Amino acid sequence: MTAIVRDHGTSVDEIADGIYRINTPLDIPGGGFSFNQYLIVDDAPLLFHTGLRRIFPAVRTAITRVMPVERLRYLAFAHFEADECGALNDFLAAAPQAEPVCSRIAAMVSVNDVADRPAHALGDGEVLTLGRHRLRWLDAPHLPHGWENGYMIEETTGTLLCGDLFTQPGSKSPAITEGDILGPSEAFRHAMDYYAHCRDSSALFAKIAATHPRVLACMHGSAWHGDGEALINALAKSVSAREPALSA
Repeated sequence: MTAIVRDHGTSVDEIADGIYRINTPLDIPGGGFSFNQYLIVDDAPLLFHTGLRRIFPAVRTAITRVMPVERLRYLAFAHFEADECGALNDFLAAAPQAEPVCSRIAAMVSVNDVADRPAHALGDGEVLTLGRHRLRWLDAPHLPHGWENGYMIEETTGTLLCGDLFTQPGSKSPAITEGDILGPSEAFRHAMDYYAHCRDSSALFAKIAATHPRVLACMHGSAWHGDGEALINALAKSVSAREPALSA
């Protein structure tokens, strides 16, 4: 789809109906990398990932090209990590009605202490309605990492906000692709293994694949359009082939 804005290296593109990918490329040790947030514009707008605190000004500016920042109602993220929620309190200050959205574990162990307002904690399978968009929370502990980790499936567009799954390296990528993201993401994982390799990985992959996503909203690199169930199952097979043996 057509880019909305390219400002200070940060771009905004609509990847599904009412869902915008905000992408900021950065140089990091070892090469370029990119960080995505996903803005869902609705009666109660939601931002998935706040991004790093250092890129807050660029992300805020990008959002204003789509809607006023102060309209944000929810600030959601997969797990507690700087690139997921480093700018959380900056956005809470900029959007007076906004509240953090995370798993119950994340709220208990981190968010309700760090955030300037209490979290809206979601249990596995719980639905958050924004208006015409419906987001279902999926607990996914340790997949790929973080005890408190989870994802959200937007049920009207079939968009899976899938966090660190399918992480692609590099600082230049199309906003959304139907090309291969499994190969680049697996090459990156093999070089820098960030998976917890927990014993429940297979069941969790199956649970996520069963949402039948049509768009994968990845946190790093391009979003992807196609048969998400098949691609998640292919990732599960690749990960299980390289997992160390786990005792029963």
